[in-house]
Amino acid sequence: MKIDSLLMHKLSYRIINSITIYRIFAAPMLIFLILKDQQDLFKWLLFVSFFTDSIDGTLARLYRVNSIMGSKLDSIGDDLTITAAIVGVFVFKIQFIKDEILIICILIFFLFCKISLLLFDMEKFPVSTLILQR
Repeated sequence: MKIDSLLMHKLSYRIINSITIYRIFAAPMLIFLILKDQQDLFKWLLFVSFFTDSIDGTLARLYRVNSIMGSKLDSIGDDLTITAAIVGVFVFKIQFIKDEILIICILIFFLFCKISLLLFDMEKFPVSTLILQR
């Protein structure tokens, strides 16, 4: 019984990492689709990449599968997918960026505020160490 459980755990680990590796390989294809001006294929592949990101995270929590390598692969997959998405927006929807630049800048400002507060809270922000030492 214990061997079956161990084999199932190993199998779920491989399946989850395979889903993550798919996203790493899909990112260059997304960039290729941008270069070839294939907006419809781009948006569907991007949808699949974001969907598989939610699936691998859900499966990892469900089966309690986590590893340092899996976490790093997931972060790489996330970064590559988001980078391809941002490039796609700038290439395919530049007019949207121009029309909504003020709102985009406000959202980016709030994002940096949130990140700064998180870093300050985790004592990773240089200013927080100066303030907390007093």
